[in-house]
Amino acid sequence: MSTRTLISPATLARPRGRAVYWTVFTGVVLLFALAFLFPVYWMVTGAAKSPDEVARTPPTLIPQHWHTAGYTDAWDLMQLPQHLWNTVVQAAGAWACQLVFCTAAAYALSKLRPAFGKVILGGILATLMVPAQALVVPKYLTVADLPLIHTSLLDDPLAIWLPAVANAFNLYLLKRFFDQLPRDVLEAAEIDGAGKLRILWSVVLPMSRPVLGVVSIFALVAVWQDFLWPLMVFSDTDKQPISVALVQLSQNIQLTVLIAAMVIAGVPMVALFLVFQRHIIAGISAGSTKG
Repeated sequence: MSTRTLISPATLARPRGRAVYWTVFTGVVLLFALAFLFPVYWMVTGAAKSPDEVARTPPTLIPQHWHTAGYTDAWDLMQLPQHLWNTVVQAAGAWACQLVFCTAAAYALSKLRPAFGKVILGGILATLMVPAQALVVPKYLTVADLPLIHTSLLDDPLAIWLPAVANAFNLYLLKRFFDQLPRDVLEAAEIDGAGKLRILWSVVLPMSRPVLGVVSIFALVAVWQDFLWPLMVFSDTDKQPISVALVQLSQNIQLTVLIAAMVIAGVPMVALFLVFQRHIIAGISAGSTKG
């Protein structure tokens, strides 16, 4: 069965057609790469410039003199090790809680088929229609005075971990993947005497590594780049994550030092993506195929 494309196979078979196709294709790829990578290049080189060169008009594309003092000053003056560690603790806890509870909920809705499961799933997905800003005040009142036990979670990592569990998108992503797992494999495990929990641990989770990798990336990035919620729940400067600390400590700091701090803050997430990019792509495409 033939596939309709903008350029016919006959046109691509001609030398002129191939030349035009690859010229246009290469030009588009280079434009997109430039649009995405140029801001990163500008930020990295901006931290290596002197304060006078950063403020110069017109700006210079390449630093006239490379200065690494901006990175060392940012590391020391803005207390980046402490705030990076705070961010790691908050992101790791939110990731662990979200992975455990979202996986359990998705498995129950997909394979255990509880009563009113579709109604529950519909209610969960309906929360995706509510703007995140509209939930800030209820969440803050909840963590400021936790119901039943009347304990405040302000200035505590639990204020980040517990709200992160309620992620409807990741739960739905996991459920859709679990729905497409081969039923024969699960039934074979059940015939061998495996219980529901054993099937989840020994069969479902090993088969779900791609989607678990995607959910992990989404969970970590969401906490790492969040600003408004940590700003509200962490009044203690020593406990603030890097996203809030960059703003709170930017007063009376040279622009080059601030830019260098932003570069350092972005390195962990970039490194995480480069290491796990195959798993991310595999997990995104895994939900679109059945079997």
